[in-house]
Amino acid sequence: MTTDQIVYSVFGAVILIALVLDLGFLSKKNTTISIRQALRQTFFWVLLALGFFIFMWVEEGQKLGLEFLSGYLMEWSLSIDNIFVFILIFDAFKVKEQHLSRVLLIGILAAIIFRIIFITVGVALVAQFSWVLYLFGVFLVYTGYQMFVANEDEAFDPHDSKIYKFLKSFLPITNSDGEGKFMIRVNGKPMYTSLFVVVILLAGIDIVFALDSIPAVMGISRSSLVIYTSNIFAVLGLRSLFFLLRGAVNEFEHLQKGIAIVLVFIGVKMLGEHYINLWLDKNAQVILSLLVILFCITGSIMYSIFTNKQKKLPKDLKDSTL
Repeated sequence: MTTDQIVYSVFGAVILIALVLDLGFLSKKNTTISIRQALRQTFFWVLLALGFFIFMWVEEGQKLGLEFLSGYLMEWSLSIDNIFVFILIFDAFKVKEQHLSRVLLIGILAAIIFRIIFITVGVALVAQFSWVLYLFGVFLVYTGYQMFVANEDEAFDPHDSKIYKFLKSFLPITNSDGEGKFMIRVNGKPMYTSLFVVVILLAGIDIVFALDSIPAVMGISRSSLVIYTSNIFAVLGLRSLFFLLRGAVNEFEHLQKGIAIVLVFIGVKMLGEHYINLWLDKNAQVILSLLVILFCITGSIMYSIFTNKQKKLPKDLKDSTL
């Protein structure tokens, strides 16, 4: 077996065992997830990813190991953006607390399948037509700019989304959650419940986010091994991250701008790769990308926390701290 095959085999085994543990011991039908449980599960997935990072470093070397860590952090930070949209979807369809965990799990597993397809197509396109990377670079710069200047007051309404309107155009949909079922019978006719719609929306929205995140991680690494593993690790930890952050996600109001700067940076890096290669070797570029991601994401979160504290202070205290 080659080194890549060994890493893929270990990755597959780790993910399979982790999912069995998650499904068998950490997830039970019609139960709610507490903050403490969400914290434990988040630590579980993060520690698993960090353990795989060390394994990648040992088996594949420093460069690929750091590329995996950079890609994982990039995807993990983008996941927080996903969570905000997930909250809007759950609120819009009034999903009960006891159904959240199972609906999230199914939606995320469906999203992983679609991501694998997208990554495979993207890697094949880049291998066949290298100029596609420049299109990805332009797309990331444009997306990052749009994200940076976006009006936060423009709230996303799941009922106005194209996915929901498409489903409603050809499927019989009921507003009932079917007590946890995805399909029920009303007067002898099959009807799809709101939970079924939510699962499709979760998977569909994640595909939209993947259009940003997959080109972004390709800007960090050309290795399909890194792209697959960093994406899947980040997405699998999304469910526990949702339960951990759903009450505080609105506190990170400047995170989107931090992510936007990272996307623009990676897009510019892809567009200027030829000239950057003349000044920096690949290892230095990977370290630079990792530092930029850490600085922008951590900085935007810390700044969000600081500005929120300032808003809550009385005016006289506010003036004295400035």
